[in-house]
Amino acid sequence: MASMKKWVFFGSTRTKVNRVVVNCFENGLVKEEEDEDISTPINEEETLGVSDEKKMPPWGNLDIEVDGSLESSGDCTPSNSGRISCILEPRLHFLEERDEEILSKRVLSLSRLNKVRSAFDLYMSMEVSGLQPNLHACNSLISSLLRNGFLNEALKVFEMMKKKEMTTGHTYSLILKAVASIQGCDSALEMFMDLEGESRQRKDFDVIVYNTMISICGKANNWIQTEKMWRTLKENGHQGTTVTYGLLISIFIRCGQSELALDAYSEMIENRLEPTEDMMQAIISASTKEGNWSLALSVFKSMLNSGLSPNSIAYNSLINSLGKAGEIKLAFWVFDLMQSSGHKPDEYTWNALLSSLYRGNRYSDAIRLFESIKREQKSQLNSHLYNTALMSCQRLGLWDRSLQLLWQMEASGLAVSTASYNLVIDACEVARKPKIALQVYEHMVHKNCTPNTFTYLSLIRSCIWGSLWPEVEEILDSVTPDVSLYNAAIHGMCLRGKISSAKKLYMKMRDRGLKPDGKTRALMLQNLKRDSIRQRNRYPSRRRGY
Repeated sequence: MASMKKWVFFGSTRTKVNRVVVNCFENGLVKEEEDEDISTPINEEETLGVSDEKKMPPWGNLDIEVDGSLESSGDCTPSNSGRISCILEPRLHFLEERDEEILSKRVLSLSRLNKVRSAFDLYMSMEVSGLQPNLHACNSLISSLLRNGFLNEALKVFEMMKKKEMTTGHTYSLILKAVASIQGCDSALEMFMDLEGESRQRKDFDVIVYNTMISICGKANNWIQTEKMWRTLKENGHQGTTVTYGLLISIFIRCGQSELALDAYSEMIENRLEPTEDMMQAIISASTKEGNWSLALSVFKSMLNSGLSPNSIAYNSLINSLGKAGEIKLAFWVFDLMQSSGHKPDEYTWNALLSSLYRGNRYSDAIRLFESIKREQKSQLNSHLYNTALMSCQRLGLWDRSLQLLWQMEASGLAVSTASYNLVIDACEVARKPKIALQVYEHMVHKNCTPNTFTYLSLIRSCIWGSLWPEVEEILDSVTPDVSLYNAAIHGMCLRGKISSAKKLYMKMRDRGLKPDGKTRALMLQNLKRDSIRQRNRYPSRRRGY
């Protein structure tokens, strides 16, 4: 029987019962479809071995509804709801083989071979004949139908399985993923909510279904629904797996929800699950974004103890986080490990190290590190590194060193911003070099770099401390009236004892409609009061009754 490759049928006259018996269905139907492409129209009479006269099975032309009965529908087009309409017309056969296990294996084999029409016909024939395919065969058939775009037929099989309480988490996952792929995340969520209410009674929802929904929400970048699905999983008594937490961490980090990613990781550790290398890399980045350098360092050390090698992103994130926290020694310890592990430092690494030294008030060390980078890694120099070195020079008042860096920066072809020129002018201000500051300003304008308020404030302060009063007035007259510039000039003049000049500037400021700040008003009132007392002492009033 197993070697038979032909169809067996009874009767060829009209007076006898015309019955089509598919003998050894698993051999015959596969043989026919191996010779034909599934997309090719099939002559039903030739396939089933029926004579020239139209034959009908003994049960007549039955219809199957979606709820479990047979529906014989023709080719359809997509409906308004977006679902693909039924395009497979079930061809029912009388089955000589009655062993459910054998027939289930054939459904499974046909589904795996992607013989979707034959598998669907056999499944429907079993249903009508009162035979029950096993769970594995049903799930494989649903998967084959969905692979070939037959969503309605898959839903039909799914509804039959639900009625017989055969569904598992894998069944739900197949259907939900297909609905999400065709109709979108919202439709899958709506179906999930309906199915969840039914499944609570049968308790056939498992963690696989929740993982599927978490993945569906993640693909839509819907982190709110992802979090809700995570909470629902726990409320229904399920415990997440490594896959669950991997999905959660990946989705939350991608959606910028680092805090939720850290919560998921903490819960995973509490449940004594081992994180993967990718998850640990992601957690290091997430914890550094949240400023939690201690957690990042702990995960980093766990990776090293487990024999795992963090990637360059993890190294750079940790170095930057430690530098911001003022943990300079730890930052350079991680840097040493990075070099010993074979990772080459890049511009992000140098930015993090230089910034950490600057934040730690180690300005001389920052300048020395910059010089080292310039000697050994000149190709990785960028504007940020130059500006960090210029800020260190400004703090130390190294105006000549800042000028050298500025010329080198211009010669290297890097774009020199207003901020860079301002740092050099600030260094001249700290070093009490107002004339050099004015020269840098003139060079800046010559380079078509537009000064801003900070440029003029630094110039005014430098000129005041250098007693260059005409230059102060010239700057104020040449720029658009700015209240902050007038306030700074008046403060400096008062501190240097140039009260009359400050008064004139104050009156000019008021005439231009600029409103002085509280400190300027206080200085003016204080000095006006002193002048009034001096004038009364100098010109005493005559006594009354003269």
